[in-house]
Amino acid sequence: MLDAVTLDQLRTFVAAAEQGSFSAAGRKIRRAQSVVSHTLANLELQLGVTLFDRSSRYPQLTPAGASLLTDAKAVIDSMDLLKARAHSLSEGLEPELSVAVDVMFPMDTLTSAVGYCKQHFEHTPLRLYVEALGGVTQQVMDGTCRLGIIGSLPTVPDELTVEPLSNIQFATVVSPAHALAQQPFDITADELSRHVQLILTDRTVLSSGRTFGVMSPLTWRLADLGAKHAFLKAGFGWGHMPKHMVEKDIADGLLVSLTLQNMPAAAMYLTTKIVYRKDAPPGPAGRAFISQLKS
Repeated sequence: MLDAVTLDQLRTFVAAAEQGSFSAAGRKIRRAQSVVSHTLANLELQLGVTLFDRSSRYPQLTPAGASLLTDAKAVIDSMDLLKARAHSLSEGLEPELSVAVDVMFPMDTLTSAVGYCKQHFEHTPLRLYVEALGGVTQQVMDGTCRLGIIGSLPTVPDELTVEPLSNIQFATVVSPAHALAQQPFDITADELSRHVQLILTDRTVLSSGRTFGVMSPLTWRLADLGAKHAFLKAGFGWGHMPKHMVEKDIADGLLVSLTLQNMPAAAMYLTTKIVYRKDAPPGPAGRAFISQLKS
């Protein structure tokens, strides 16, 4: 009986467990609720265990179901990886190198990796998008880009494979004409909260309901990092910026770096990652591009 278990049954099982109901699982995998129920009943019969307790309004995983859920996910991931690798081998070199990049990522590092690929994969054109927060993840999820370099969105959907890259250091800065610049050391959270903070906002819904690095109730939300940079220099507020983007401004006296009281050093670093769909891993050009970013 176990040999008859199908990948479709396992995907239905995982969807039902993650969505919390058979109807929600049906919407996710585009099946009728009755089909989901029938599929899970057959799976339980084949496995010889009860996966869901159906005695309450919403089905709950049984201890056996919770134990087997991890195994089901592992089987699905392994099968997706097998199909993806076979697809990559069959298609050979990608027709293009399509990349979505977090706006925080150092452009020098990106330029170096692109230059390497231009030299070694001269017939593979580049398509590049620069996005913020959920914008990078969205481009990869919907298939617009095969690779994404994320940083400012810390959560990654399960459909994506993640590879670590590097850390980006941040600086908290203001214009020299701003009130906070008059005493730039050991600034308290209370003092910060009295001034407008310029923050980057998301064009997508992937970070809906969450805020990252917001320390003041007074905020201006900007969807463009260039605008935030210009507004900081104009004295409209204070904000966090990638250090590599403002080092020259600080050296030239156009911005002042602030030291925040009780701010952990780790909080001023952003970990960047490469992401790609599990069912569409990078080909030779993409793999070379990732290798250059890591080096």
